[in-house]
Amino acid sequence: MLARSSRFAALLLCGCLVAPQLAQADVVTQDPMAASSTSTQASQLDTQATADTWKADLSALVERFERVSTELPESEQAKALESLAADARALSERYPNQAEPLVWQGIILASQARAEGGLSALGLAKDARAVLERAVALDPDGLQGSAYVTLGALYDRAPGWPLAFGDDATAERMFKRALTIRPQGIDVHFYFATFLEDQGRMDAARMHLEQAVNGQARPARAATDAALREKARRLLADLG
Repeated sequence: MLARSSRFAALLLCGCLVAPQLAQADVVTQDPMAASSTSTQASQLDTQATADTWKADLSALVERFERVSTELPESEQAKALESLAADARALSERYPNQAEPLVWQGIILASQARAEGGLSALGLAKDARAVLERAVALDPDGLQGSAYVTLGALYDRAPGWPLAFGDDATAERMFKRALTIRPQGIDVHFYFATFLEDQGRMDAARMHLEQAVNGQARPARAATDAALREKARRLLADLG
């Protein structure tokens, strides 16, 4: 019995029985690191899943807008755009820190304002401007210039003070900002050309119409850009 006690004491002194305890301590020390790594990976997967979700939802919204704006008769567009605007608002409210849903909400509201006309269009135009301004605060490029094209059109078409916010100088500044971001954009050149035509600046209008005809279509907006290219051809022919 004494011999066994002596051997046990010797083992303790040499550390042979301490090693398993140290190994266990090492495992305990490593566990928080492993848990942290797992948590980080899970967070990254959640973030990616969220991004994939809103991008898929936005893509579906854009496809619907393309069909409404290029396939429906103009007399039927206002009601369809009202439904789209509600869905766009819901999407941007779910993802308030994402600029793209806000840009699209603004585009759809501006289109709805154009389709409805009258006094109701003024409120829609103001809402569209506010949404687009929020979008460019998040993304200074405004979805490759699309936010600035729409803002330019809004400032061009809206009445001036005191009824609304229409302002030619601001409209031109918005169009030029869009051109610096996407200089080959069909939509950019077309809407800037119509603005210039209204201003009586025909040479500049013709130049931008020619660039719209020869511009670069966007893959996700192929139908819209094809329609705008054709409108540019017709307007260019009318201007002579």
